[in-house]
Order: sequence, then structure tokens, then C-alpha cells
Amino acid sequence: MSEVHIQTSQLQLVPGLLGGFIFVLGLCSLIVKERLYLSETLLAMAFGIAIGPYALNWVDPSQWSSNEKGLSQEFSRFALAIKVMIAGVTLPKKYLMREWRSMTMLLLPVMSIMWLVASSIVKFTFSMSFIQALAIGACMAPTDLVLANAILKGIFAESHIPRHLRNVLTAESGANDGLGYPLLFFSLYLMRLPGGKAIGTWVYASWGYHILLSVAIGVVSGFIARKALRHAETAGWVDKESVLSSSITLALLLVGICTIIGTDSILCCFIAGNSFTWDDWFRVETKDKGLQETLNGLLSMSFFIYFGTIIPWSSYTSENMLDPWRIAVAIILIMCLRRLPTIVLLYKLIPAIHTWQEALFAGWFGPIGVSAIFYSVETIKQLEKNEHSNGGRLSEIVYPIVCAIVFGSVLVHGITIPLVLMGKRVKTTLSASASTIWRHSTRVSIGSMSARRRSRKNGRSDSQSFMPEISAVSTAEKGGLPFYETDTHELDNVSRNNFEIQRTAVVDDNTDRRKPDSCPNTRSLATEIAFHDTLDDDDNGLYIVKHDSEIPSPERVVIAG
Repeated sequence: MSEVHIQTSQLQLVPGLLGGFIFVLGLCSLIVKERLYLSETLLAMAFGIAIGPYALNWVDPSQWSSNEKGLSQEFSRFALAIKVMIAGVTLPKKYLMREWRSMTMLLLPVMSIMWLVASSIVKFTFSMSFIQALAIGACMAPTDLVLANAILKGIFAESHIPRHLRNVLTAESGANDGLGYPLLFFSLYLMRLPGGKAIGTWVYASWGYHILLSVAIGVVSGFIARKALRHAETAGWVDKESVLSSSITLALLLVGICTIIGTDSILCCFIAGNSFTWDDWFRVETKDKGLQETLNGLLSMSFFIYFGTIIPWSSYTSENMLDPWRIAVAIILIMCLRRLPTIVLLYKLIPAIHTWQEALFAGWFGPIGVSAIFYSVETIKQLEKNEHSNGGRLSEIVYPIVCAIVFGSVLVHGITIPLVLMGKRVKTTLSASASTIWRHSTRVSIGSMSARRRSRKNGRSDSQSFMPEISAVSTAEKGGLPFYETDTHELDNVSRNNFEIQRTAVVDDNTDRRKPDSCPNTRSLATEIAFHDTLDDDDNGLYIVKHDSEIPSPERVVIAG
């Protein structure tokens, strides 16, 4: 009888642990996402820490390769490239052109201030020169798209965050992940070259070669890929599976090309994604297929499990002035000061951010993640390549500091939403027990209404509106629209950003052209309800305004009081 050999090497453990975690999390995904509102990346990082070398010691990436940091950079490069490509193809038609003012503000003054603020905090917390601190600050300047997706996608985002805000934050994260290069190389050139020569080299090498060439490659490759795929689809040469995967394969192609010629692969992929779906055909074609969202989730969880195993806990000692208290102070200051004050002060210059409440959200949720890991390893590579650089201890501390800040960002942003919602529930419970909630029953009719007026300011209303909640007795599908039998409606005082009616049809009992057979002779309202956009009203009726190019004009609902 042959002996049974049990394989316990990491080569066998890693896929088992990774697959097991993702499978178990998937079994309770609705509870995690829709009830607890926990971030999957936070849970993935916690799992990685648990199985890593400082806890259970089941997985130790330092044993996989002699160059662990190089492995981390390549993993982060591909994760970022695929993420920004998907972000680019999911943005609305010609988005960068339509929102160029907002993007210019977010990518130039806002990002520069974030860089300088983070650098200043690092300088005073860890006692280093400002030029060295600028390199670490450059790693933290981009808002990470991998972490941002955990906030901007899903049930909470769709029900609480306006679409225009989600779009601009996604676009900002995708673009500034690639714009970390010129910020980083500004300080690196100053460390090894005289002032004038450093600035000149920075302009033509960073902005000319890294940025402009990457943008040009992205625009051209996205345009060619779009035309080729559209022609192949029209001619019947390509199947649906290949259409769905085309953006991912294009990202991998561009990473290979840009890495070979030494330019910015991350920015190139984001621009290529925008160019690829410039006419909106690809976005509409793949919108409801789910492949990209599935890949997004798998990639995010895989990376942050890996990140949990590589956090250098042993580096946080007083030897390099990386005491735990310094790390804690840096995390708190960077989370509070790096982005939030700037967005709140400048939001009126950013057209895509409409209110100070949206500015608070956009200012707080600017996470630091995968891109910071990528640029920290790039810093070490550049310092090792140019040994005469005046980097001092920068190469020794940049990676531990950035890992600590990423850990803090994942933790803080991962628990923010559950804490906020918990506070709201407590407040609602106390308020409900102390006061009586006024409710008014009404009927939906055609041609008449009674609606409450709201004050206006600068052509927009920030007050609360009254929106009917439909109590459906029975529903039926006809022409893609659910039909609700509605004898009575209740009017609740809800936020103006809570509801958006995309398509509305009021069916009278005297008209049977759109009434399903299952509905008796009652007035019915056929509507599709999605979340988020503004309500507006006038003397004649309540209008639901959708700020999206797909809906050419506002829809109207007439309510009888």
C-alpha cells in the first residue's frame, strides 16, 4: 500500500486559503454589504494579517521570492491597470470632456495641496528633510481606485451617493493614480541633480515622457480597439464572451507595452478606457453583464489579503524613528488634513460637487491604498539605481510608513459607513420615541396635484421634498416596467437626494393601452425607481430631474392632495 503524503507548502495553502475566504464571504455577502455595510477590503486585509507571518504564519510572501518588494509592485501594477481600465470604460459618454473643469481642479490644485500637506505631516512626524518627505507624500497623494470602489459601488453607494458624485470620484481616482509619477520624480530629481537641471529633467522626462506619451498611447490604442471591436461585432466575427473581456485584455497589452518602454502604464490604461468607450457603445453593451464587477471584487480581495501578509510590523520601532505613537499620529493627521479641508474650501470651484455635504463626503473618502504601495517600491528602486542620490534613510522608511498609512486608511474608511449608519439609527430611534411622525394618505391621479413648495437658492433646492412611497398591492411586468396597483400612497418627508424616477407612466382606468391584465379598474402608476438625484417643483407639478445624458428631459408625476 502506497504512503499518503500531505502537502503543506505555501504553494498549496495559498490558493486554498484565498478561495476558501472568498467563497465563505460570498455566502454571507448580502449581510456584509447590505446590512453591516462592511468593506470587503477591510475583511480581506484582516484575514491576510491573521494568516501572515506575524500571526498564524501560514503564508509568508518573503519566501516566495528574494525580491518581495518587487513582487508587491508588480502585483499592484496589474491590479491598478485593470481597475483603472474598468473605471474608464464605466464612465458615461465623453465624461472627461464634459467634466473637464472638475477634473482640472481635482487633478491640479487639489492633488498638489494633498501632496504638500501629506509631505508636511511626514516631515514633522518623522523628522526628515522636506525633499525626502515630498517623496513619501507623493506616494500618498493619489486617491486609490481599488479602495474607492469599495465605497462608490454597491447598495450603500446607490442609495446614498448621487451618481454625479460617484462618477467624478471614480474619474479622479482613475486619473490621479497615474499622476503620482511627476510628483514622486520631482523630489527624486532634486535629491540627485542641481536645482535648475533637476527642474528641466523633471519637465521633459516626467511630464513629457511619462505623462504626455502615456496619454497619447492611451487615446490611440483605445480608439483603434473601439473601432476594431465595433467592426468585428457588426461583421459577426466576435462572440459575447470576447466582447466582455476585451477591456481586460487591452489593459494587459498596454501594461506590457508601457513597461517595456518605461512610461506610465496606469495613466495609459485609464485614458485608453475612456477612449475605448468614448461613444458609450461598449459601456452600454457590457453594463448589465457583471463580469467586470466580479473581476473587480476578486482582484480587490486578493490584493488586500496579500497586503495583510506583507505589512512590516517588526519595522515599527524607535530605531528608525518609526515608533508606534508616531505612526498613529501620522495616520490621524493625514486622514483628517490631507484632503478634507481642501475639498470643503474649494468645492464651489468644482462643478461636479454641488453642496457642502457632498464636499464633506468627497473630502473624507479619498483613500490611500494600492497606488501608494506601488509608488513606495518605485521610490526604493530609483534610490537603489542612483546610489549617489541624497536619499538618506528614505529607502529604509518609505515602505513601512506607506504600509502603515494604507493600513490606517483601509481601517478608517472601512468602518466609517457602519459607524455613521449606526449613529443615524440611534438618532432615528430616539427621535421617533419623542415625537409623532405626520403621515398623509393620498391618491395618484392625472392632471391635478397638491405639492409643498420649497425655498430655492441659486436655482437649486437643498431643502427636503415630499416623495410618494408606493405600497404595491400587486405588480406585473410589461415592456420592462413594473406596474404598481396603488389605491393610496403615503408621503414621507425624505431627503431630496433619495429618489429619482427614470421613467414614469400614469395609467388611467379609462385607458387600457399600457395597463396589464392583472390590474383591475384602478388608477395605476408604472415606474422604475432608482436612487439619487434632485427633485424640483413648480406651480404646475412635481418634476423629477435626472442629471444624465441618457434621459433627455425631466419626467413629471402629478399628485393629488
